Amino acid sequence: MANRRSENQPASALHAPSIPYHARMPSRPRWTRHLLGPLLIALTTGVPAVAQQSFQLDDSDNWELESAPKPNTPEGRLASARRFLAQGRPDRTLNLVQRWIDRNPRSPLLPEAMVLKGDALVALNDEYEALYEYEYVVRRYPSSPSFTTASAREYEIAVQYAHGMRRKLWGLRIVDASEEAEEIFIRIQERLPGSQLAEQAGLQLADLYFRQRRMGLASDMYALFIKKYPRSSSLDLARRRLIYANLATFKGPEFDAVGLLEAKAQLRQLIASHPAEAERIGARALIMRLTESEAQKLLVTALWYERYGDPIAAEFTIRNLVERYPESGACVRALEFIPTVLAQLPTHVLDGAPDYEILRHAILGVDGRTIDTEELEQQMQDAGEATTPDQSGGQPS
Repeated sequence: MANRRSENQPASALHAPSIPYHARMPSRPRWTRHLLGPLLIALTTGVPAVAQQSFQLDDSDNWELESAPKPNTPEGRLASARRFLAQGRPDRTLNLVQRWIDRNPRSPLLPEAMVLKGDALVALNDEYEALYEYEYVVRRYPSSPSFTTASAREYEIAVQYAHGMRRKLWGLRIVDASEEAEEIFIRIQERLPGSQLAEQAGLQLADLYFRQRRMGLASDMYALFIKKYPRSSSLDLARRRLIYANLATFKGPEFDAVGLLEAKAQLRQLIASHPAEAERIGARALIMRLTESEAQKLLVTALWYERYGDPIAAEFTIRNLVERYPESGACVRALEFIPTVLAQLPTHVLDGAPDYEILRHAILGVDGRTIDTEELEQQMQDAGEATTPDQSGGQPS
């Protein structure tokens, strides 16, 4: 985060300054642990969990006031500030809670007051400044009940940032805050592992990568989410997004096909384990498309070998294509192209090659035509398919 603002700063020197979001926590001398341990236990023993009113259901199922803090006590003043926030007066709440923090820097209720101050800032549409207050609580008071509350507040702000809300600069919402959202989601998973909040943060982080078209990261996060939360109610969504993310990582037949193969394996697993879900997303049709893409990749590789003077490798690649994908469109083009390759092969290689005439007659028919390299390239360009592995002419991956 950016540098801390100077206004609304606690006046007391006993209250530590707010922590920049990326800063590391300062370490204490080792000897202070023996002195501060008993003191902290004494301060926190017998402290009420929250400085607010307590209600209980009566016999008529109505809420009845059971206890309330005294107005002139620190607990009472904090409860009063909370009431102003509930009444829609966050400016008044911010004023009261800031004075409360200045006057009670050692109070066990300080984490609760900091969270309340952050809530008031959020209500004033200053959520970026509120993150400083929440982060202060999270870093300084990890054993406080307010730790989870502050983490949840950070999560809510991160969700808004992840879905496009910009943070303020000079009073205008003009700064992209997706990086802040990404960092908050990661920190929540580190701080609250295994919790429901961490589960939600993990899914939101994966969705953020998916929306940003960072498909490699999205694929990793969805796979991690499925592994860590096998009983999540969002598991079906994560499975679908994982498949789509892997599909999106395949940029074409001239590029690496790892994402393509992973998506195909996941679709087959989905058909076996969740047939209804697989039917709903059209898993079998997707597998057919992926199979055609695999065959197309082999055809592009064979064309590259032929163009750069290696007809033996080109024939071997086409042989592999015909054996593995005989029903693909790429197989038809490969058999139309194979006579051009066979004409360049030495005799001892031709003797060990399959009988392509029989294959051409079976798949192409009696009048199967022959195409050369230029015609095959033109056909693939007309179909919007790549004909070269990359712009530099490098070997296919």
